[in-house]
Amino acid sequence: MLAALVLVLDQVSKQWVLDSFRLMESRTVTPFFNLVLVFNPGASFSFLADAGGWQKWLFVALALSISVWLLHMLRQHATERLLPAALALILGGALGNLVDRLRFDAVADFLQFHYAGWYFPAFNVADSAITVGVALMLLHQFRHAKECEMGPK
Repeated sequence: MLAALVLVLDQVSKQWVLDSFRLMESRTVTPFFNLVLVFNPGASFSFLADAGGWQKWLFVALALSISVWLLHMLRQHATERLLPAALALILGGALGNLVDRLRFDAVADFLQFHYAGWYFPAFNVADSAITVGVALMLLHQFRHAKECEMGPK
């Protein structure tokens, strides 16, 4: 359910931006935050954005493979709380960006933070969910490693 919620929120927010903005149009929200419509044909921080188009299918295959693995992991850890939440956030984000790649050959990004003339690359709800999911996975791993170090109770 969490993955589905992320996917829906991601796609609804992107559709709102697509309906409300022209490409590269930017609107100031706060002194450090803008809404802007950009498309990224690459991966994080525009990695492979200028690769000529083949990268779309690489990222589609990667997203599908990772999604299958995440579903497998969700089944294996169904009785836990933290790890399944992390995996679901990552899954929802991966699927949200996959939908964009299939629709637009790129990912729609629109959240842009900046400070003193420095602009962080624009991102979206899916990217945020993936980032939070990875952070939660690391937290889970850290907690699990601590339990292993302490040995049996």
